[in-house]
Amino acid sequence: MTSENQGPWNEGTPVPLYVITGGQDSSAKTFNLVTLIATRSEPDPAMQPEQASILNLCSYPLSVAEVSAYLSLPFSVVTVLLSTLVEEERVEAIAPVPVAAYPERGLLEAVIHGLRKL
Repeated sequence: MTSENQGPWNEGTPVPLYVITGGQDSSAKTFNLVTLIATRSEPDPAMQPEQASILNLCSYPLSVAEVSAYLSLPFSVVTVLLSTLVEEERVEAIAPVPVAAYPERGLLEAVIHGLRKL
């Protein structure tokens, strides 16, 4: 009986993912899907290919979800790689703007209405 791989990584065999993360977990830093990642340094030739790919991808800030999708790796694996890169100061993690930081819609409408009266 043969089992087909449904994607670039096989969920049934965790060994490759374990190798990519070096057995580490992402307990050091928590990321959410919309945390932006921006590169702060160039890839080092001795780096892991996945980490070098993150540095190349994030020359323009990308969310963790986008990085995960572009690399075709699970979110949990990407967060482990990102934790290491943040600790080494190779990438910067930018927290998303909280919803409360945006002005309320009513205030914006009042400002627009006032500007139209001018």
